[in-house]
Amino acid sequence: MGSHRRPKPANRTRVTVLSATAAAVVALTSQAAQADPKPSKDEVKSKVDKLYGEAEQATEAFNNAKEKQSQLEKQIGQIQDKVARGQQELNTLRTGLGSMASAQYRSGGIDPSLELFLSSNPDDFLDKASSLDQLSATQTEALQKIQGKQRSLAQERKEAQDKLKDLADTRKVLGDKKQEVQGKLSDAQTLLNSLTAQEKASLAAADARANRSDARPNLGHDVPASQVGAAALQAAESQIGKPYGWGMTGMASFDCSGLTGYAYGQAGVQLPRTSQEQATAGTQIGRSELKPGDLVLFFGDLHHIGLYAGNNTVLHAPKPGAYVRYESMDNMPFQFGVRIG
Repeated sequence: MGSHRRPKPANRTRVTVLSATAAAVVALTSQAAQADPKPSKDEVKSKVDKLYGEAEQATEAFNNAKEKQSQLEKQIGQIQDKVARGQQELNTLRTGLGSMASAQYRSGGIDPSLELFLSSNPDDFLDKASSLDQLSATQTEALQKIQGKQRSLAQERKEAQDKLKDLADTRKVLGDKKQEVQGKLSDAQTLLNSLTAQEKASLAAADARANRSDARPNLGHDVPASQVGAAALQAAESQIGKPYGWGMTGMASFDCSGLTGYAYGQAGVQLPRTSQEQATAGTQIGRSELKPGDLVLFFGDLHHIGLYAGNNTVLHAPKPGAYVRYESMDNMPFQFGVRIG
């Protein structure tokens, strides 16, 4: 017959600890929920816009590094070609010097005074002696040329090595900036993914309204300051509706300085690659002096650029996810304008 024992009562200390732990977990969860509430749609949009701005800053730094890389590669190629040609010239000089040394040895094997006695024609001997003197002078000149060419080649090789080091550093910057841009865009996408379907639809509708390529605002009646400015603005207008693409200069997509560079390129003016460099490509002007076709710079570090379209409106490639479009100048902190030509 089995024994029936009453279960032991739970240890009061253990119950108290467990209860306290559970209460603490509930309290911490509650505090965490209160401390980190789900951001609103407007907060998400603000954070995303900030990340897009930071991505564009990194994009301009990427563009600068890419441009420097291209220039360094070109310079290194030119130096290497110069070194190769110089080495060929040095080899030719050395061969010539060797030939002269052999000839001198062969002709100088007999003492000149003895040659005089043996010679049947003293005038012939004097001609030979003159040739020997000329050979010695030529040999000295050749030695000087070889020394100079050796020094020149050493300097050119050192220059090439320095450029190669700069190129390696630039490629690292390029990779870092590319990673930074991609990181910012990834963070922005993560924030957008946190929105509800309705919130996403609302933001998408707002972007669609802003991106409408057929929405031409009232641009006023200002006349461009030059034919170059007019042609650049017309070229940019032909790209309205093309998507923003970081590091891109067309034709499928553009970043901000890629669009302005393309537009002025179509007008026959080659602008530097980045917005900061383009800011120094012409005459700086104030807001009241702006005419259609002038470049307009935004933000303190000048990381964004567009073309003034008239009536307080900029035509630009705004940000990732957007398209080349018109926009109010008041949407960004304007710095100054630049007139080209």
